[in-house]
Amino acid sequence: MAGNTGREQPSAALPLESRVAIVTGASRGIGRAIAIYLHSLGARVVINYASNSTQADLLASELNASSTTSSHHPQAVAVKADVSDPDQVKLLFDKAEQEFSSKVHIFVNSAGVLDPKYPSLSNTTVEDWDMTFNVNTRGAFLCCREAVNRLAQGGGGRIIMISTSVVGALLPGYAAYAASKAAVETMTKIVAKELKGTGITANCVAPGPIATELFFAGKTEETVNRLVGACPLGRLGEPKDVSQVVGFLASDAGEWINGQIIRVNGGFVV
Repeated sequence: MAGNTGREQPSAALPLESRVAIVTGASRGIGRAIAIYLHSLGARVVINYASNSTQADLLASELNASSTTSSHHPQAVAVKADVSDPDQVKLLFDKAEQEFSSKVHIFVNSAGVLDPKYPSLSNTTVEDWDMTFNVNTRGAFLCCREAVNRLAQGGGGRIIMISTSVVGALLPGYAAYAASKAAVETMTKIVAKELKGTGITANCVAPGPIATELFFAGKTEETVNRLVGACPLGRLGEPKDVSQVVGFLASDAGEWINGQIIRVNGGFVV
């Protein structure tokens, strides 16, 4: 396979220039904001989605239309893949390499599900538990494993897993969700050590309450206001609050951060 497999020196204005990034769950919410921000830093972006092709294709078109690069080749592509299916995860990376004639440098795992019923553990069904772990934990494992084996080595390789501050907050109603993400945090810390000698870093970004469709689903106004009141900054987070931290970790400036869980929550009480 031809193309860039290592790290090229980016410009100060575009710190991720020439690098290829895959963002799972990128058609909406936090994943969408991350894809947009990485593209603004110069990255060529694979927008992964599970079902909503309309939103993913539209985002790819918007990013290509706004691209500042002189290249006539697409700088963003939408690729459908179920992260819980190992064959589809492999094809996701295959497609990224084919589209951009390059190895992948940055992998961001943002795909995730949350039961909007917020049941207590005693009311959590086996089916809902399995669905949560199938996407949040099995999907993270499969994607992280593929990234470990496929990312460009020699510097600039970044694995960034999106977790949740609920792992620290331990809120009632989040047993399955928090447990599924706690497993991802532990896995990522170990992977960072196993990647010794590759130049690839692995970290988790764990948002607190972020104003997205996933967050608002199933919540009353009273619940939302209570969560806002638990934040010293007095507001919900915005997707950009997360995407800018991911962008920093993805850049050369974030190279010395490795094996860490970064809770991006405005001081949300945990």
